[in-house]
Amino acid sequence: MKKTAGIILSLSLAASVLAACGNDKKDDAAAGSDDKLIVGVTGGPHEKIAREAAKVAKEDGLDVELKVFSDYVLPNTSLEQGDLDANSFQTLTFLANYNAEKKGNLVSVGTTILTPMGLYSKKVKSLDKLKDGSKIAIPNDASNGARALEVLVQNKLITLKDTGDTLPTPKDIDKNPHQFTFVELEASQLPRQLDEVDAAVINTNFVLEAGMDTKSALAVESTDSPHINAIVVEKSHINDADVKKFVKAYHSETVKKYIEKEFDGAVIPVFNK
Repeated sequence: MKKTAGIILSLSLAASVLAACGNDKKDDAAAGSDDKLIVGVTGGPHEKIAREAAKVAKEDGLDVELKVFSDYVLPNTSLEQGDLDANSFQTLTFLANYNAEKKGNLVSVGTTILTPMGLYSKKVKSLDKLKDGSKIAIPNDASNGARALEVLVQNKLITLKDTGDTLPTPKDIDKNPHQFTFVELEASQLPRQLDEVDAAVINTNFVLEAGMDTKSALAVESTDSPHINAIVVEKSHINDADVKKFVKAYHSETVKKYIEKEFDGAVIPVFNK
């Protein structure tokens, strides 16, 4: 009986050793697998360009998984909650405003593109046909709403009071000679609401996502706009190797050529600014 028990104990110990060795091999395999980065994007240009950057990153041993959002809120909250490693959808001004409002700790690790906003309409074909009293829709978030008003200022439709470091809102309009009325709506919904208003100032990514032609805009934001988009991470991850690999891939000549060919001037690469 003792002999049998000894044999069983020996077999059990052997099995334990083998199992331990097997686990070590699994750990070694996991450690040797490709790195992975989860990046949040909005649909349209940001998603398309990030997919091209992911292909380039793959060649450098980085596996990039994209999570696509339809709004401007969740990509940042998901990043802060740790559900994302990075995001690529917002302008530097949007980021600054988000950090100020939410006491966020998000930072840019590299600029990406400029997507000039435009004033669009289904009711008129040129700016001079926009009637007095027309209803104009703009994004309801502070950063893009202010940016939309700047587009109207650039085209001499309104003037704004000096608000210092505070982003202007429709309440800060100084002169409105055409007596336009303004309605603030969620940015992603503006293309769908064009039938309900006379015109709307819309972000290019949502214009393209809706299948609209950017060349149909009544007015377009200046290309020297400061509203440049960026790849963003939580501050403690600013020097992560995987983050640097993704930025390097995004800033590659391959991605630059893709942007220029795919978007025909509607999206402008602005790397390393």
